[in-house]
Amino acid sequence: MTTDTGTSRALARILVPLLAALALLLLPGPGPGGGVADAASVCQGRPTRTIAFATGELRLYRTRQYVCAVTVAKRPGPRRPMAVSLQPRGGRPVVRSGRFDRQAGPLTVHALNRCVRATGSVAGRGTVTGWILC
Repeated sequence: MTTDTGTSRALARILVPLLAALALLLLPGPGPGGGVADAASVCQGRPTRTIAFATGELRLYRTRQYVCAVTVAKRPGPRRPMAVSLQPRGGRPVVRSGRFDRQAGPLTVHALNRCVRATGSVAGRGTVTGWILC
């Protein structure tokens, strides 16, 4: 009788963690999306502005010394022309452009006590800010 109980306990030690891991994989997560979540931001700092346009949005983040920008497509899909740029007042613009499927960027510029100008575009349509975050 001791061998049968020992076998049952050993089997339980193996099966319980395996079934728990399987349940975590198969059950949907919390929220209305059933476990689908937006990607976390790749920029450091707090979200400062989000400027929407027809094919996407330009997201700006700020820390004490830096400003970061990302252009995100409204509908991720096939690769298409996308661009994002940041220009601190008195400096040259930093540009990242190419063919991307989801986002262009991130770009970070040093902007301690300086205004910045940001642009973003997806598939030929986009937005340009004036001097902001002064």
